[in-house]
Amino acid sequence: MLILGTTSNVKLISKIFRSFNGSLQKEYGRRLLSSFYTTDPINKNEKTFDKILIANRGEIACRVIKTAKLMGIKTVAVHSTVDSSALHVKMADEAVCIGPPATRESYLNMDKILSVIKQTGSQAVHPGYGFLSENAEFVTILEREGVAFIGPSAHAISGMGDKIESKKVAKEAGVHVIPGFDGVVVDEDHCIQIARDIGYPVMIKASAGGGGKGMRIAWNDAEAREGFRLSKQEAASSFGDDRMLVEKFVDNPRHIEIQILGDKQGNVIYLNERECSIQRRNQKVIEEAPSTFIDPATRMAMGQQAVTLAKKIGYCSAGTVEFLVDSKKNFYFLEMNTRLQVEHPITEMITGVDLVHQMIRVAKGYPLNLKQSDVPLRGWAIECRVYAEDPFKNFGMPSIGRLHQYIEPTFIPNVRCDSGIEEGSEISIYYDPMICKLACHGLTRQEALNTSVEALDSYVIRGVTHNIPLLRDILTERRFVEGDINTKYLPEVYPNGFLGKQLTSLEKEHLISIAGCLWATNELRSQNFSNEKNINIMLNNNVQEWVLSIDVGGNKTACQIKLDEDGHFKSSIEGKSYRIPNAFNLASPVIKAKVDDETHIIQLISKNANGNFRIRYKGTPFTVNILTKKSENYKAHMLEKPKVDVSKVVLSPMPGVVKSVNVKAGDSVSEGQEVLVIEAMKMQNKLTATATGTVKSVNCRSGDTVEEGAVLVELE
Repeated sequence: MLILGTTSNVKLISKIFRSFNGSLQKEYGRRLLSSFYTTDPINKNEKTFDKILIANRGEIACRVIKTAKLMGIKTVAVHSTVDSSALHVKMADEAVCIGPPATRESYLNMDKILSVIKQTGSQAVHPGYGFLSENAEFVTILEREGVAFIGPSAHAISGMGDKIESKKVAKEAGVHVIPGFDGVVVDEDHCIQIARDIGYPVMIKASAGGGGKGMRIAWNDAEAREGFRLSKQEAASSFGDDRMLVEKFVDNPRHIEIQILGDKQGNVIYLNERECSIQRRNQKVIEEAPSTFIDPATRMAMGQQAVTLAKKIGYCSAGTVEFLVDSKKNFYFLEMNTRLQVEHPITEMITGVDLVHQMIRVAKGYPLNLKQSDVPLRGWAIECRVYAEDPFKNFGMPSIGRLHQYIEPTFIPNVRCDSGIEEGSEISIYYDPMICKLACHGLTRQEALNTSVEALDSYVIRGVTHNIPLLRDILTERRFVEGDINTKYLPEVYPNGFLGKQLTSLEKEHLISIAGCLWATNELRSQNFSNEKNINIMLNNNVQEWVLSIDVGGNKTACQIKLDEDGHFKSSIEGKSYRIPNAFNLASPVIKAKVDDETHIIQLISKNANGNFRIRYKGTPFTVNILTKKSENYKAHMLEKPKVDVSKVVLSPMPGVVKSVNVKAGDSVSEGQEVLVIEAMKMQNKLTATATGTVKSVNCRSGDTVEEGAVLVELE
């Protein structure tokens, strides 16, 4: 049946779909909890806390609130002024504003948070990750105030949260460590001296860092000098601690981490491993559990070393011991994260353990109910970090904006979305641009991969640029499917950057066929075939047929589209014929298009009267220009729009804040020379001159907020 409609009907159907989808998400969320949290499930008769404060924001705050509600615990959210309408604020039982958007004046302001704790009578604090989660001073103050910290002790955080101290403790515990300098790096010259002593390449990173911030790889003196400067600035901005360390960079390693769980009685267990090798700028992009590379013997050896390290410092609560693993399965201690990890959902999926539940129990003083032998390894889980980023720019430059349409794919079985946003939410320049952690489970890795691809194809995000095209492409790329990965995966597989899905001839013909049918469906709607009576008249008396010129990526293809008496489309391309069994519902944000025997999940992002369609196909948005033969003849007589010359300007690649300007009008610059630094989502980004010349004008100052595409520096 052909489904068409007026504009008002389209909006109504879309609204109903979102409402129905929202109820599906809530219902599936309940089923997901009961389905996966089966190992030591929540005992509502076990008394813990009456009220806890979540000293965080976004998806992790929402994640903690969900388990707290299941445990019968009331929750308090804190928020900055820009987060006043955030989802975690709506979900909590109480919410208190603690300051302006700048993290130092809100989420990192201990005095304000302590004031809210007293004001609300909160008995405990869950810090999430980032912000104050690994701040020993904060924990000490809470202990002094008689407030429980849902995390490890101040001693453990000091010993393991600090990368310099953690390496010393790891050595004492007999854990394999990476060669490096254990002291604090004083300045750029000191950094270069240490790097030469260790031998390039080296990793320069913040002692108090995490999440990939404050980290740079240096292969020579120049990169060491620049890496130290930029990483130090990031560390100060993100953690309030700019101490740096330098260690040997293990080339072509895998990044594998062990999840541990300890109590105050000295019991510690490990909950298998997570593979986190797919990274860009030292930030994880895709994680999976377990690893395709780790065998049972290596898993046990890594797990036992992680447990030994945790016991050495009396660690309690959830934590993660991270290792670099070489091609011969030799593993080296990297760091320990003394907090809940971003990628914890996939561990919960393969073990059935609710880590937030366990953290709250341990903080109250209960011993673990689990022994090492109780920890299962069931199936496979993959987590994709969905970010508001443009993956076509250095694998992900931040994007900001309002989500005017947002539908999570949680109606698909075995899909979990940990997010802190909803339709209407604003992605701002002030915080991490993560939209969601999309976690998918399967009995096998291939099942988890298939579900992940379907979920990404079905994920509707409108209003910001996002990285789903890159995520989806990785999941179907040969090396990833075979498990042949390392931390250099992205630059090795995409040496020229991510350019979008590279279509085979058959895939392109399928896209052309689908696009032609979308155009035909839209054409029929414009002819006012908007009710069943008109459709029947058209089908019985006037079989429709169009000859089109379809341009994808600058390559034009002739395509004939025919709608038969049964309401089915057929396309003909260069002598090949394809059958599309059903016409399309243009009101639906997600369309299942079957071409012959293959089903494609596509999204019609936009269309206009000129025959331009924006279609998300195999994850990547494609601009498809469709013209009838008559229109194509007219277009041949139109003048081309002149291209803008950007060779003499420096444009802002993203929205952000100018941190430093290093040139002024009249200065001579060479191509590649640093002219300014922009900070976006707490990451420092160096902008360089696009050509050799003289600076004509500088259109910004340090501290200015700039939009993407803004002309910051002009050259003569």
